[in-house]
Amino acid sequence: MFSHVMLGTNDLQVSKKFYDAVLGTLGLGPGVANKNRYFYRSPTGSFAITTPVNGEPATHGNGSTIGFNAASAEQVDAFHAAGVANGGTTCEDPPGFREGGAVKLYLAYLRDPDGNKLCALYRPAK
Repeated sequence: MFSHVMLGTNDLQVSKKFYDAVLGTLGLGPGVANKNRYFYRSPTGSFAITTPVNGEPATHGNGSTIGFNAASAEQVDAFHAAGVANGGTTCEDPPGFREGGAVKLYLAYLRDPDGNKLCALYRPAK
């Protein structure tokens, strides 16, 4: 459905360090520079960080969450730990399983250095 997700940042190098660390835990390489942006590419889409092209400060969306697929609960934990170690802050409940109806997911939430809310998500086999 999506071709890419791009988030604004007020400090491109701080964000690059953060996203290199958290996305590295999911098997993605370091961000690739393109002018005032860095792209993280996978076979299913791209994620990017950028300074706003209009010159205004970047802000986070209240109620917005960007979710990243993980291959295991351990990968979710590594994503969360890398985020906290690289300028992110934990939010919501600690990493762990959440159940709702017939769905059981392993999730971890954190905010990046600009306040954007992220989630790493693992869907175990039934």
